[in-house]
Amino acid sequence: MKITRLAVTALRMVLVVAFLLLLLFQVMSIPGQFAHMAQENPDRANLQWPLTIFFILEVACVQVVIVGTWKLLTLVKRDRIFSTGALVWVDAIVWAIAAGWTMLAALSALVVLNADDPGLPLLLILILVAGAALGLVVVVLRALLRQAADLRADMEAVI
Repeated sequence: MKITRLAVTALRMVLVVAFLLLLLFQVMSIPGQFAHMAQENPDRANLQWPLTIFFILEVACVQVVIVGTWKLLTLVKRDRIFSTGALVWVDAIVWAIAAGWTMLAALSALVVLNADDPGLPLLLILILVAGAALGLVVVVLRALLRQAADLRADMEAVI
């Protein structure tokens, strides 16, 4: 159990750093980047706000995953991970991944339809495939968590 406690603590530190960096990116870097793009390329200035909003929402999806993971770690620490309460947080993670993937798929479709060079479309397709794989793995793990929670509830009822 000591290794689990150490891993949970280390992961929590990583999650805090990641969340804070994403927040900084969301508040300062993304708006600044697209404001600079609009200033440097006036013909693309109309993309400033749609791209700013898109990337802020994408980062928000990652932040939801981080918060959900934090909550699941709390349940691990309390030895309550195999409960129906954990499913709420796993569902939040699944929906955040699905929302982020859907937004990225829509942007990718626009890029692929207007691309001159195959590099960026291929990169976006690769990211979409990786995101789909991640989402499906979480869905499978959710099913396993559901089974484990049901088994634990059955065992507690017997004991």
